[in-house]
Amino acid sequence: MDSELLPLSKHMPPAHPFDDDKLREECGIFGVLGVADAANFVALGLHALQHRGQEAGGIVSHDPEQGFNSARRFGYVRDNFTNESLMKTLPGPLAIGHVRYSTAGSKGQTAIRDVQPFFGEFSLGGAALAHNGNITNADALRRELIERGSIFQSSSDSECIIHLMARSFQKSIPDRMEDALRRVEGAFSVVAMTRTKLIGVRDPLGVRPLVLGKLGEGWVLSSETCALDIIGAEFVREIEPGEMVVITQDRGVASHFPFRRRPSRFCIFEHVYFSRPDSILGGRSVYETRQAIGRELAKENPVEADLVCPVPDSGTPAAIGFAAESGIPYAMGIIRNQYMGRTFIEPTEQIRNMGVRLKLNVNRALIRDKRVILVDDSVVRGTTSRKIKEMILDAGAREVHFRIASPPTAWPCFYGVDTPQREKLLAATMSEDEMREHLAVDSLKFISLDGLYRAVGEAKGRDPQSPQYCDACFSGDYPVEPSDMIEQGFQLKAAE
Repeated sequence: MDSELLPLSKHMPPAHPFDDDKLREECGIFGVLGVADAANFVALGLHALQHRGQEAGGIVSHDPEQGFNSARRFGYVRDNFTNESLMKTLPGPLAIGHVRYSTAGSKGQTAIRDVQPFFGEFSLGGAALAHNGNITNADALRRELIERGSIFQSSSDSECIIHLMARSFQKSIPDRMEDALRRVEGAFSVVAMTRTKLIGVRDPLGVRPLVLGKLGEGWVLSSETCALDIIGAEFVREIEPGEMVVITQDRGVASHFPFRRRPSRFCIFEHVYFSRPDSILGGRSVYETRQAIGRELAKENPVEADLVCPVPDSGTPAAIGFAAESGIPYAMGIIRNQYMGRTFIEPTEQIRNMGVRLKLNVNRALIRDKRVILVDDSVVRGTTSRKIKEMILDAGAREVHFRIASPPTAWPCFYGVDTPQREKLLAATMSEDEMREHLAVDSLKFISLDGLYRAVGEAKGRDPQSPQYCDACFSGDYPVEPSDMIEQGFQLKAAE
């Protein structure tokens, strides 16, 4: 195993003011078995999943002659895993990879040792593991494991799985993984590998996504279908909640369900924002779902205006749906600078004060003297929304109306999304009218939770007794109790 240690400050994309007011997109995982130079396909898959994690990435491969090899790097996939000399160090027909934004662990102080996939050498042979999600009892597990002699190399909650596997008495690595995951609470989609097997697992609630694809005679596991497209793989199906698949070249896919069956609670925010619009979730186009959200938003919250403008890029499909339903013309009133990456320049104080103007600019000729509806996917802290509103007014708009394609985000996520502390969420401390006054806009309206459910295909809306999705960030209804956070003093929503 080889992984070059690189200084964080030189290789990690710096934060940008525009990005600080969005929910962070968990992680992305990808694995390939049964093709020559599998790591090259994994690199392409991770590139397609870059929106799910822009902080760092890693790949582990296995070659029958050279064994396991790994590379972990800070920054974008395109800046690291397109290097021919690096990719030659990752030979073999089996590889897995991970792109990361830190959710649990040392946020803002990431070390290379926190970058996945993690590798362990067991008595049964080596295994590597990449995890998307968050373990809500990781603190308790870590304390227990350390007391029993485990030595942790990272601050990541995912490393707990490797240590639990090492302490299992099961006779195979897949059985040890199954044994370990039974101890884990929270959300997990896992892609793992041994010398000959590619393994995929989803938690019993299916909070985080995982799909299966076919690439010639080989197999692929991925967080999203868009990453299958980039390598020309055929989408086979989604891995079901609570399912484990063990894939070998000679026997294909073996599936079983090691956990107690529970009703699915897939993350509804995947439909709103996290997944790429060209992916398929639950048999539905993400793009078409977001258009449906916009149409539902227009039905619930009509307003007289001259233009419907998206806040690029995540608000675009919902804005198209809103315009179609309302009959108000759709227009690109805000233009995004497509070449302004997070690695653009080291920001000086003067540049920081420019804020969103580095990434967004108003189409003044279009906006002047118009009543404008701005459609965005969410409001988190509200800082970016205020700056965008000021830009629109500076361009001469008569009125500014915000329409938000998700309900108010009032609760933090503990299942693999990095959300601010609850007191920093605008909707946790203000009513909708107070938020409107705070943002100083003519109107502010959110889609209702029932409306969001209708838009994603639940005709009767949300069933309060048995919700079909995880919507804890909107409702405060946590399907898995966040035991570590409760121990630290987090207060759950009081029963109504």
